[in-house]
Amino acid sequence: MQLSELYSIFLQNPIICTDTRKLSEGCLFFALKGDNFNGNKFAKQAIDAGAAFAIIDEEEYKINHQCILVNNVLGTLQDLAKYNRQQLALPVIAIVGSNGKTTTKELITSVLQTKYNLLSTPGNFNNHIGLPLTLLMLKKEHQIAVIEMGANHVNENAFLCEIAVPSHGLVTNNGKDHLEGFGSMEGVIKSNAELFEYLEKHQGIAFVNCHDEVLMDKSKNIKTRVLYGNSEQEKTSELETFIKANYFQPTINFQLQGLDINSPLSGDYNFDNILAAISIGLHFGLNQDEIKRGIESYSPKNLRSQLIEKESNRIFLDAYNANPSSMEASIRNFMAMPGENKVLILGDMFELGNFEEEEHQNMVQFCMNQNVKQAILVGKAFNKTQTNYQKFETTPEVIEFLKSNPIANSFVFLKGSRGMKIESLVDVL
Repeated sequence: MQLSELYSIFLQNPIICTDTRKLSEGCLFFALKGDNFNGNKFAKQAIDAGAAFAIIDEEEYKINHQCILVNNVLGTLQDLAKYNRQQLALPVIAIVGSNGKTTTKELITSVLQTKYNLLSTPGNFNNHIGLPLTLLMLKKEHQIAVIEMGANHVNENAFLCEIAVPSHGLVTNNGKDHLEGFGSMEGVIKSNAELFEYLEKHQGIAFVNCHDEVLMDKSKNIKTRVLYGNSEQEKTSELETFIKANYFQPTINFQLQGLDINSPLSGDYNFDNILAAISIGLHFGLNQDEIKRGIESYSPKNLRSQLIEKESNRIFLDAYNANPSSMEASIRNFMAMPGENKVLILGDMFELGNFEEEEHQNMVQFCMNQNVKQAILVGKAFNKTQTNYQKFETTPEVIEFLKSNPIANSFVFLKGSRGMKIESLVDVL
């Protein structure tokens, strides 16, 4: 079947499903395969449950005309997503980077949706499967798409760009994320720069933090760059946004063209994310009142920079994920926030490969340099560090410890990689 024919079927049945447990009536079921599952085996079940068609790549599971046989289901999903995106003449803003991608995406979304009907990457649908699923949600009524792209090895961002076909792009920063896959900081930088290379080749527009020398260098050949940054003096024009924050803690306050704006976020690293959203908002013609409404209405959630008030403790929950760069920035911000009796609970940082032991020991030293008096370290990697801080191998062990040794009247910081489930400690704090 030609891609154009499948696209016609998609237009009649625009809901995509990949899991029979979450099937919608009249959907297209894509029988994806993984290391431990084969979606082809569920094609009949999907059709029996109401799917209009099942896209399969193993002929033995073709039970009737509702099964569409293709060479590769995942490849077909990606091709169909690109085809759909190319039918729609709208700006697609791609966001890559080591830290802050999701927060930046949500800030940009919050700002732009004050004026535009837009599609934004839902949740963490940012990889080789999630990205095409997002693009297949694009409809004619959408005016802008804000697309997050997540990579963990070199050449992945380049591949994702070929699917998303971005017209605009932003790299949040370069940090020590997924070092196991990237191999080094050089690999991280190369991967993130793949977005700039795509924009340069296709005459796209890049939004660039002018204070980041690496990003400025890697984007220097892009014909149109929109610069933004934290400046001593406010300076705004059609293509440049320079704003100074009045303060970063406990929340961020600044002025845009004389208008006072308060964000519930905190920290200089989050101010960079806000500046990116403002820069994009101004570029797409929003006025200062629309930008103010977008920035102030965004509240951190989903385990990212959340402030939680408990009976006797305040909690700063930033436990969606962690790498050395994001953990250092978040700890530095937390230690600068007003509050007494501060306690850090840190979980292991994953996907560091050969850098694991060194980076966890460096984090212990960083905490000491930040004058952290009380910390609880959780995980096999942190358990191997040389330190006087308390150490546990698993999060459940910490839960049991805190039940017998409760923390009270304190300001508690929680952060760790997703697999550590550090957020489960909230209930015992």
